[in-house]
Amino acid sequence: MVTSNTVALLAILTIVALILNLPFGYLRVKAKKFSIKWFLYIHLPIPLIFLLRTSAGFSAKVIPIIAAGAVLGQLLGGKLNKTVS
Repeated sequence: MVTSNTVALLAILTIVALILNLPFGYLRVKAKKFSIKWFLYIHLPIPLIFLLRTSAGFSAKVIPIIAAGAVLGQLLGGKLNKTVS
């Protein structure tokens, strides 16, 4: 059964994934594509997001929702870097 608390917690977790990925997207956009730095900037936040998801009690079924927040954070971080430069 899905409660409003579960939906709220999932929304918070997705927003945290977005915010966590902002600085990594900011750095990623200036790294050479497919370099080690580029790869790390994309993948370093994943273990923390995994820990947050599992400690919140969510199964793997919510990964697409959280991943959407993470990807959006990467994209927005990249846009921020392009507007600052």
